[in-house]
Amino acid sequence: MPASPSTARAINDRLALRLLQREGPLTAGQLKQLTGLSRPTVADLVERLTASGLIEMVGESGAQRRGPNARLYGIVGDRAHLAALDVRLEGVSVLVSDLVGRVLAEASVPIDADAGTGLAVEQAVALVERAVKEAGTRPTRPEAAGVRGPGAVREWGSLHTVGIGAPGLIDPATGELRDTTGLPAWHRSLVGALQERLPDARVVVENETNLAALAEMRDGAARDRDTFVLLWLDMGVGAAVVLDGAVRRGASGGAGEIGFLPVPGTRGHPSATDCEGGFHSLAGSAAVLELARECGVLGVAGAGERATAAGVVRWAVATVAVTVADGDARDIRAAGDVGAAGVEPPVVPGGAPAAGRMRACAVRFLDALAERLALGAASVVALLDPGCVVLGGEVGQAGGADLAVRVAGRIASMSPLPTEVRHSVLGDAAVLRGALLIAQDGAQDELFG
Repeated sequence: MPASPSTARAINDRLALRLLQREGPLTAGQLKQLTGLSRPTVADLVERLTASGLIEMVGESGAQRRGPNARLYGIVGDRAHLAALDVRLEGVSVLVSDLVGRVLAEASVPIDADAGTGLAVEQAVALVERAVKEAGTRPTRPEAAGVRGPGAVREWGSLHTVGIGAPGLIDPATGELRDTTGLPAWHRSLVGALQERLPDARVVVENETNLAALAEMRDGAARDRDTFVLLWLDMGVGAAVVLDGAVRRGASGGAGEIGFLPVPGTRGHPSATDCEGGFHSLAGSAAVLELARECGVLGVAGAGERATAAGVVRWAVATVAVTVADGDARDIRAAGDVGAAGVEPPVVPGGAPAAGRMRACAVRFLDALAERLALGAASVVALLDPGCVVLGGEVGQAGGADLAVRVAGRIASMSPLPTEVRHSVLGDAAVLRGALLIAQDGAQDELFG
């Protein structure tokens, strides 16, 4: 039975809104081409969506073009406002945006490990409220509102949806953050406190690694893949499984808890409450720094207490990339962000960097790290055959193409399944970006029907 006229209009409207959601502003001609609808039908839906306040004219497609077909239409960002939170062991970051993702305010606050639950929650909630207040004093898009001048302010609504990324397991039945051993109690309390303080907002929580994978799929290293695994390499380790464009969470929400994977080369085995002895003991940030020390990288580089796992990996990659010509070594400061790594290159008495020794240590370290990462990655490849593994987090981004190539080579030697290895484009920022994406998707789904 053919759809009724009203049903057909609703289907066409949703199709157009999805395209504007995915592609950004489009002309009527582009909507016609992408939807396959007739010109009159597109003209009717543009008029209908504009009258309902869902879309608006945001510009023209070219300076030389005039007329209705040149007008660019986009989703009205002021229809709703969103917040995204990245909740870590050591602090919280937040951003506030409009419905189309234009960032209006960003802030972060460190939270002391010794802070009690009440104080930690209050610090985090206060951060969100400050960011919302800051966003509310800014025009979202002054030109569209006809607002001029630095003091101009637009009317700004309350938050529609809050997306939160946090470590730990999310209960697939309730969507709530489960009580997980080793994570601070304030993480779970924060969700309830935000819902209480923002009663009109929808609060959505997701595992941080899953959000990082979503962000890499939409805006990062996996834009052209609908099936891949993201290996999260940061203070802890984790994995996100994306199959056919959807994040797979498992029966209990624990898919990807690769830190508990038993692997050779550790002292003992992990337990139900502690991932020490599992893959975490080979690839967590503390293990990466210890490996750097064993390979002589920290000693050669003269690293102090400021050294981080991502910084040392970045230093090693930059050191390997240094060229040596005519016996003269170039200072590695020209090849990498040494200050960010928290390491300083040694200088021999004659004043020339000890490039040969540094390079040997860096290669040894990167090879050993790749060997470790491949153990975890190859296990996932054998089970899921994802075709692509993304090295995520700060360490994955710091390793770049150099580390990705080394890991790919080792996976190829252990598995018959062809697997591409890529490095993260978004790095540590992927969690906050993913939290914004789930808030944006949820709000648009509700508003657009």
